[in-house]
Amino acid sequence: MADSSLKIVQGTALNPEQKKDLLHRLARVEGQLRGVQKLIASAAAPSDCDGVAQQMAAARKALDRAFVTLLTSSMVTHTAGATSPQDAAERAKHLAAMLDKFA
Repeated sequence: MADSSLKIVQGTALNPEQKKDLLHRLARVEGQLRGVQKLIASAAAPSDCDGVAQQMAAARKALDRAFVTLLTSSMVTHTAGATSPQDAAERAKHLAAMLDKFA
């Protein structure tokens, strides 16, 4: 089996710890979605849909949480690297626009 782990690249978007946390969260979501696929494939009775719906809701919430983690980590990293209060305000404005667009 090939190594499927992702290489964490150094950069300024997120620090290595933030990247590791986010990748861990996304791996858990991926596992939940695989579980949902198996539940759907093996569903035999209408009552099985309750379990599928519950797991889908949990995966959606986990993905939403990963999104919030991405944004909060970005806020910390981007504003910490600001060179002036005006630069920090511009960076925060960009992140607010991203939140407005995608949330």
